[in-house]
Amino acid sequence: MTISQAEIRRTIERYLKKYPDEWEGLEPLLVTLNARDAFWSRSTFPIHVTCSAAVVDDTGMILMIKHRALDKWLLPGGHVESRDLNLVSASLRELKEETDIGSQFAVSPQGLDDTPIDIDIHDIPANPKKAEPAHRHADLRFVFRTRYPRVEVQVEEISAYAWRSPMDLHTPRLVEKLTEQAKVSYFL
Repeated sequence: MTISQAEIRRTIERYLKKYPDEWEGLEPLLVTLNARDAFWSRSTFPIHVTCSAAVVDDTGMILMIKHRALDKWLLPGGHVESRDLNLVSASLRELKEETDIGSQFAVSPQGLDDTPIDIDIHDIPANPKKAEPAHRHADLRFVFRTRYPRVEVQVEEISAYAWRSPMDLHTPRLVEKLTEQAKVSYFL
């Protein structure tokens, strides 16, 4: 089942109800979303949707992976695929593929919340090996909590992983949101 334009739009609308001050920054995403179909598709340019997992352990550290192609420390995540049931499941599938963290987590703190903690639009450089031009990702980031995780990285895409301080994240807005949410302790 393909994630629909309507689902992406509803998710963004829920997000903007929680974070109305971010409307201006998401305007390019909304304009593009209203302009064409297959917004989730990896072959849709100049912007498409990806999903990431902000995994927090019981000490407040964030799981970050070193992405081989970009040579950057990032949250586990990636492209939405046609088999994904929804945006949260896309985030969880990417987490499982890249780190092998499976059932060791819980969505937190509101239960099964399908509203991202953050949406970030950022530039991705051209990738000649994949015949992809430079483009932008609209990354929907979902937060998860875990205890005693076992991590095994997907060596084809990931060169390393580390549990790092939220301050190491590239998005100050996400650091602020995770810091605020860290005040709520919720683990299975």
